[in-house]
Parts: sequence; structure tokens; C-alpha cells
Amino acid sequence: MKTFFTPNIGNGGRLLRGLAAVGLFVGAGFAFQTATWLGIVLVVSGGLVLFEALRGWCVMRACGIKTRL
Repeated sequence: MKTFFTPNIGNGGRLLRGLAAVGLFVGAGFAFQTATWLGIVLVVSGGLVLFEALRGWCVMRACGIKTRL
């Protein structure tokens, strides 16, 4: 399990995921005004993407799927 969480993306991928996390959190702020369930989904998704950015790890790459960044 420890090798599953080893960093597998570079700085470009981390930056892109960090920006995506910010976008998801902003979207969640707007979504909570109309649909609570959508806001919760966006916050959870933003949390996962933020974890990927901070850790330098991509869940898709860890599962064997090739990504560009």
C-alpha cells in the first residue's frame, strides 16, 4: 500500500490539480446556495484533488492509466 501512494506527478501536474481544487471549492460555494448535495459532492471532489496536489500523487496514474500531466 505504501508504494501505491508514492509521488507520481511533477510540478506541472501539481499546479494544475491545485488550480482545479480551487475551482471546485469556488463552485461548491455557489452550489450550496441551490443544491446542498451538489455542494457536498464538489467539496469532497475538491478535497481529493487538493490531496493529490499536495501529495504529488495521481489516483489515475496509480491505477495504471496514463495521463498527460
